[in-house]
Amino acid sequence: MPKGEFSARELIKKRKKHRMLNKWWKRKYFKLKKKYDPVGTVPMAKALVLQKFVLQQKQPHSGLTKCVRVQIVKNGKTVGAYVPYDGSINFIEEHDEVTIQGMGGSQRGAMGSIPGLRYRVIAVNGADIFEVVKGRKEKPKR
Repeated sequence: MPKGEFSARELIKKRKKHRMLNKWWKRKYFKLKKKYDPVGTVPMAKALVLQKFVLQQKQPHSGLTKCVRVQIVKNGKTVGAYVPYDGSINFIEEHDEVTIQGMGGSQRGAMGSIPGLRYRVIAVNGADIFEVVKGRKEKPKR
């Protein structure tokens, strides 16, 4: 490592050379999120429900996870989304418009015992899914 009064140029050169090793810097520099993330650079997206299905949880948990296959409106990409809360899958029909957001897994990945799902449903036809399940709101008709 260069030391001394005139070492700034060497330090800057070394820092630029090793920048590519930073995962977050590389992702930002090459705009990889914009290119490969189905939702893009935004935190939420509107999507249309194509089908409902269930997934089995990973070990050591057991149970069936209710999910929906959705098509994102802005780019037409198809992704799977987890439907939270007990009985909330009953309020979602095919061709409903839902709002999805990331689950919060490490590096935009799957989270917990739910295999391969990176998104969750937060609203159906513009109404918050939690409010609809609790009975505080009624799901709007499309």
